[in-house]
Amino acid sequence: MESPNLEFEYGDTDSLTAELSEIYSYTEEPEFALNRDYFEEDFRSHVRGRRWIELVQEQQRAYVMRLLDALEVTDRDKRLKVARAILYLAQGVFDECDTDADVIHWSRHNVFLLHDMGIFTALLELLSMEIDNNQACSSAVRKPAISLADSTELRVLLSIMYLMVETIRLQTEDDRPEWRTAREAFKTELGSPLYNGEPFALLLFTMVTKFCSMHAPHFPMKKVLLLLWKTVLFTMGGLEELQEMKVRGRERLSLPPLPEDSIKVVRSMRAASPPASAMELIEQQQQAKRGRRSRRPLVKQDSLDTYNERDPFKNDDARDEEEDGEEADSGIEGEVDPLDRDVIIQPPPPPPPLRPPTERVSLPKGLPWAPKVREKDIEHFLETSRNKFIGFTLGNDTETLVGLPRPIHESVKTLKQHKYVSIAEMQIKREEELQQCPMTLELLYLNEFNIALLKLLLAAAPTSKAKTDSINILADVLPEEMPITVLQSMKLGIDVNRHKEIIVKAISALLLLLLKHLKLNHIYQFEIVSQHLVFANCIPLILKFFNQNIMSYISRLYIYIFFLCGRFNSPNPFCWRNLFSCINLLRILNKLTKWKHSRTMMLVVFKSAPILKRALKVKQAMMQLYVLKLLKIQTKYLGRQWRKSNMKTMSAIYQKVRHRLNDDWAYGNDIDARPWDFQAEECALRESIEKFNSRRYDKNQNGEFAPVDNCLQSVLGQRVELPEDFHYSYEMWLEREVFSQPIQWEGLLQQAQ
Repeated sequence: MESPNLEFEYGDTDSLTAELSEIYSYTEEPEFALNRDYFEEDFRSHVRGRRWIELVQEQQRAYVMRLLDALEVTDRDKRLKVARAILYLAQGVFDECDTDADVIHWSRHNVFLLHDMGIFTALLELLSMEIDNNQACSSAVRKPAISLADSTELRVLLSIMYLMVETIRLQTEDDRPEWRTAREAFKTELGSPLYNGEPFALLLFTMVTKFCSMHAPHFPMKKVLLLLWKTVLFTMGGLEELQEMKVRGRERLSLPPLPEDSIKVVRSMRAASPPASAMELIEQQQQAKRGRRSRRPLVKQDSLDTYNERDPFKNDDARDEEEDGEEADSGIEGEVDPLDRDVIIQPPPPPPPLRPPTERVSLPKGLPWAPKVREKDIEHFLETSRNKFIGFTLGNDTETLVGLPRPIHESVKTLKQHKYVSIAEMQIKREEELQQCPMTLELLYLNEFNIALLKLLLAAAPTSKAKTDSINILADVLPEEMPITVLQSMKLGIDVNRHKEIIVKAISALLLLLLKHLKLNHIYQFEIVSQHLVFANCIPLILKFFNQNIMSYISRLYIYIFFLCGRFNSPNPFCWRNLFSCINLLRILNKLTKWKHSRTMMLVVFKSAPILKRALKVKQAMMQLYVLKLLKIQTKYLGRQWRKSNMKTMSAIYQKVRHRLNDDWAYGNDIDARPWDFQAEECALRESIEKFNSRRYDKNQNGEFAPVDNCLQSVLGQRVELPEDFHYSYEMWLEREVFSQPIQWEGLLQQAQ
């Protein structure tokens, strides 16, 4: 059965209630009551006969201050009880509320109160202590099986910090003025090197690498990754902030504005009908043999139309004939060898007579994307034209058109009208100019955490087998006592699947966010991280993720417990989290392979076309767009037989993917369609990256390029390391080395000249 259109709107995050619920596992459900009990036990001993929501703000502040003081006790169990009481406050004192809306209200109120009282800083100190707890790490390494109990303190601390970051990050219309001020202050605090000289995100990255190196297997990775993702999202910005930064970046470089807002274009797209599956093709062939329907010579593929327009003059039988005719010659859909020989295509039969103009169906005009042309494309077009008509070339000259026919002049004019210069191209050009003076120093950006994230992504992939997992990502979901009944086993199995899906969601969103920000900051920062990901087998890993029943994966629905009641986490027949993860992974794959022919060949070698084509079964426009982009870049390598057998997919690419005016992707006769040397292309990129790193980050630069300090005050003001007993003999040294030495002033002047 064909899947329905999915009413899914891609964004930075899901709804607040869904995002807050994902920090917990089903096995942590009993701890909700434990948090409440510890809070009420302590609260009643200090405030008798009243509830938290009945206190005025000054009384609440006084109580939070008492909790803050209690966090500094040396007894570990007492600290944990206080932390659980604080967690109950951050959860919105749900036992005193009647609805989820009340819980959200009091959770926001309490979180801003906790932040104002300095709770986050105190929690950070406790978190650092737990990270450096070597006894707990060594004990976890020696344990044959790790459970929830091994990470109790870490889970409580990370849960509070996650609730604070996620709640403060989200801005609402009814926020108080002091909350908006607190949000900006907290954002600055998280992004500043205030925590042991490094940002908070770097501390979390350290936890990830420590866990993946098997030095701390008890770390609750799901909570760490969620908190890390939300911290990066909060401090660096999401989709809208990235779009604004891109617009401002183009203005600074005096580039023309963007032709369109890509976010708005994608959100306005509609899904296309997916191509037929293998079983459908078999059934169509059998129906054709039985002669149940007559075949028309030429039909319009309106099922793939971008706007899903239906021709009122066609009946249902005609539409069925179109589906029967699609891919009928291809047989059972399978993996096509890129080296398949070309086949002779018979000339099409004459078209049917045209309808009168009054009967034509009016379709929306134009395609969703403005076409783009690169400077390199114009240069290549002129080089080919000059060789053909004049017999010589002029290098990179795109202005001189002498001797070329008039149609070439018009073509160049059209190409220049749609010329698009990206920020990345400007940065590359600037780097080429700056290679002559490599003297700028900056802080090194992060890239050594990629392999750790990919290890976690591999362990969380649905197709990974438990026996092959190199790391155990289930430490913070497995209970101390394993289930003994069938019902308990089923519940734990569901919990484990949900746990893995949340990890995939956090890693995919985090990687995509980092890649987008790095690319906007500088193209070579993006390229070094991309190359690390490619060398760590990120491309086959993502393809492995999609080599499953994607429709089943995105259709999983889970019950989540949001303090008061259990309910489904989506009103739609799909899981928002899993569809979000799929789109993120497709976008990462696009970023890694775009304009990289050697990496495109990796898609071909790993036979990604049938895997990606199956993903088109998901009728969601944004997901289909990024699948079609990946198919488009490798179409020229797949051979004419594949293109002939997949005309429905080719039509969808034409309708949904941006056009490059002189890109003949659909024909495969482009000069770029020849075999590529993977090592040569990647090594050339690596050389450019190393030059960029050397110029910007290498502190041990060649003395020839090292700047010379010729300021007298600066030189005299430098601190010089002297021996401890120097001041005892200082006067003797001054007399011997300075006063008793004659100075040849004339000689100094002559040397200076």
